[in-house]
Amino acid sequence: MNPKQLEKMAKRMGIQASPIEAEEVIIKTPEKDIVISSPQVSKVNMMGQETWQITGDVSERPKENFTEEDIDTVVNQTGASREDVKEALEAAHGDLAEAIMKIKEKG
Repeated sequence: MNPKQLEKMAKRMGIQASPIEAEEVIIKTPEKDIVISSPQVSKVNMMGQETWQITGDVSERPKENFTEEDIDTVVNQTGASREDVKEALEAAHGDLAEAIMKIKEKG
């Protein structure tokens, strides 16, 4: 069946699909972020129920338990590089005091 016939059949069944232009889709979970790059996204409305279809290149990244402000605070307290501070905060699960202590112990 060609795409036009499928589209007509879907419309008869009350299904409408709309493509959405997207550069990246991020699904945030408590443990990690699921990142879909180069996504093809469609919003599908079937009998009043909205759903989303997403395909693309999937990768995962661990959730950071700290903010840019946290990084700045630790940099100011220790004088360490941002990269070293990020590593320390990751190892300390976002605990600023523990990260500062770890950096000073290395120092």
